[in-house]
Amino acid sequence: MEKTGFEAITKEQRDTFLRDGVVLVRNALDEQRRARLEAAVDRVYAEERSAGRLKPDGTLHLLGFLPRDEEFGELLTLPSTFPYVWGLAGWNIYTHHNHLDVTPPNPSEQEPAWGWHQDGYRQNSDPERLDAQQPRPMLSLKVAYVLSDLSRTGRGATKVIPGSHLDNTLERPASGDPRGAMEITANPGDCFIFDRRLWHSRSVNCSTVTRKILFVGYTYRWIRPLDDMPIDKESEWWRNRTPVQRQLLGESPHTANHWGVGWDGYIDEKIPLRHELSTRGLLDRSIPWLR
Repeated sequence: MEKTGFEAITKEQRDTFLRDGVVLVRNALDEQRRARLEAAVDRVYAEERSAGRLKPDGTLHLLGFLPRDEEFGELLTLPSTFPYVWGLAGWNIYTHHNHLDVTPPNPSEQEPAWGWHQDGYRQNSDPERLDAQQPRPMLSLKVAYVLSDLSRTGRGATKVIPGSHLDNTLERPASGDPRGAMEITANPGDCFIFDRRLWHSRSVNCSTVTRKILFVGYTYRWIRPLDDMPIDKESEWWRNRTPVQRQLLGESPHTANHWGVGWDGYIDEKIPLRHELSTRGLLDRSIPWLR
């Protein structure tokens, strides 16, 4: 049976993510979709190059890329990964941050002095407790779609430390990567999903393979967007979006709706993702974010 994106993840899958802060989803993209996405990335890359917006070394880190192609819009609710998104973050969510990354080979590049970080900027300070042993709240997660062959190390893949999302600080060694670091090796079409608190870093691409990855971040609708992502509401791209996808792109009838409620203060059962989960019997009062 064809997946819809509304199949609940298992307790084991949720527990694994909560423990490690990252999960690798093999074959998240079938080859046809992966090839279409890569072609779209190549078109965008050519456009950005013509506009003179690439970095001197040819790398591209493009924020708010989703409206640039129809194929990108479908990633919002991709059936192979969307169950993790709402299963780990709930129904009152949207994409606040997404980026398209192209990293050409650069064998001469030196390892960065220190690239390890947690995502979220002030989310790592503003809500933190004075007790440093209390982990910060997750608040957002990212889904990363691998379009290139990153099955071997040295191809610019993301480095992570599984389980480090529960640590507010990271000990910096005198040289090299911190203890427990690993490079995510993935095949074309694979995907990895990670908690924004997970300590991670870029790596140097010293291979002959151009690294191409699409990152789609999700957070709660009461958090402001990070990217400047104008959307033409008269465009075919917008007309093609489903109600759930439009919610994920920030659509809302009024400001209180961002908080999951109507002006009466009660949960708005018409919020598209909540309505979809409710209709399918997927809300779960034992899981706070699915109540």
